[in-house]
Amino acid sequence: MDRSTMAISLTFVVYLVAMLIIGYYAYLRTKNSSDYFLGGRSLGPWPAALSAGASDMSGWLLLGLPGLAYATGVSSIWLPVGLLIGTWLNWLICAKRLRTFTIVASDSLTIPEYFANRFKDSKKILQTISACFILLFFLIYTGSGLVSGGKLFHTVFGLNYHWAVVAGTLCIVSYTLFGGFLAVSWTDLVQGLLMSLALVVVPIIAIQTDGYSTLGSGLRAVNPNLLNVFKDLNGDPISAISIISLLAWGLGYFGQPHILARFNATRSNKDIKKARRIAVSWTAISMIGSVCVGIAGILYVLSTQGSPLADKETVFMVLVNTLFNPIVAGILLAAVLAAIMSTADSQLLVSSSAIAEDIYGKWIRPHASQEEIVLVGRIGVVVLSLAAMGLAMDPGSSVLGLVSYAWAGFGAAFGPALIISLFWPRMNQHGALAGVLVGGITVIVWKQISGGIFDLYEIVPGFILSIVAIVIVSLITPAPNKEVQEQYDEYQKQLQSDA
Repeated sequence: MDRSTMAISLTFVVYLVAMLIIGYYAYLRTKNSSDYFLGGRSLGPWPAALSAGASDMSGWLLLGLPGLAYATGVSSIWLPVGLLIGTWLNWLICAKRLRTFTIVASDSLTIPEYFANRFKDSKKILQTISACFILLFFLIYTGSGLVSGGKLFHTVFGLNYHWAVVAGTLCIVSYTLFGGFLAVSWTDLVQGLLMSLALVVVPIIAIQTDGYSTLGSGLRAVNPNLLNVFKDLNGDPISAISIISLLAWGLGYFGQPHILARFNATRSNKDIKKARRIAVSWTAISMIGSVCVGIAGILYVLSTQGSPLADKETVFMVLVNTLFNPIVAGILLAAVLAAIMSTADSQLLVSSSAIAEDIYGKWIRPHASQEEIVLVGRIGVVVLSLAAMGLAMDPGSSVLGLVSYAWAGFGAAFGPALIISLFWPRMNQHGALAGVLVGGITVIVWKQISGGIFDLYEIVPGFILSIVAIVIVSLITPAPNKEVQEQYDEYQKQLQSDA
């Protein structure tokens, strides 16, 4: 191992030790399932906001999105624009209302549990089906994070890809297993700040050393179409389906369990407004930086290597390895690990809560103790990480491709049901079940078909058809009973008292 690799390795070790210390401290604070899965609803605005952002972005922020910008130029901006709008609307529309309603609805800890308590689903069918969708789509989503980890350890250390995936998995599981939600949220705060720092510094240094007078003149010299948001690299107009598909990523926010959990974990509704401003600002800075990394990488790679990268999603790591001394490179590359860990840990935790709270605690052992539920949750983290690791073993997997599928699945299955449940008292459990099923199944089926209208991102038809199903089924089935209506009225009173 040369000195450069040793220096980067040392930086990684220091970073991981710091995350484990945070995980151990959180372990000491974890006393029951509410602490393990929701942090005892104790997050302030900064950890709530940055934890939501960091758990949202994952490895695709430093690999997938820069790779897209590297491949397409400034036309990639449609994707971050959609995500930024979605981030703002999610905090504005859902955060305060969802936190309030989950407390009123028997202090619900998970989204499936919220649906069951919101609609008084005594048979737990809605809760179980929702939990199954969480396990399905989070398996894919977590797999994308482990693919990112594999690419990181392979690119930086030259590890065999499969062993690199194993190494990344061990890093993520280590502190999630013990510390639970508090460990995940506190480490996300550190990781979010590190990610934004890296995404600001790397493109600035790359632009200064790429050999061109300005970024714009350099892109124009390589291919003027790189500067056109409405044309592809061949100069052909970008289709309306492509633009709508990229903007539609914003719809996914309303159904992401790991992001919604941060709303529920905020210590008070009064912190929501400040947290929203922090989250939106962080998201804007990070995504602008991410796009700039990919665009600056086009010029830097051509000026230094003369040929494009074989794997476009490694552009950030290539820039860091070649532009910075080993110690600084180690810190910046730790941002990739931070991005991977900050999302994969949240996904594993939400998935394990679906197993422990929504399946084990409701069907297998309804009277299980808090300690038993937490133990099952920890076992779930290990089992799910092994399953996701198996999914990630294909070195040809695309980070952005895996994320897009899982993102659409959650957005269409849960987004419409969650939003409508917060605003429409006439919605009932039959409508909610129809919305979850229609949204999730539409995404799965649409993904298998291509050509024409089927090139539209699957979240769009899934989201629309889910709304239609909720409204129609709710209207043609009996109205919610008196108990459900009284609970909704109490929720409205709580909202008004916090206004």
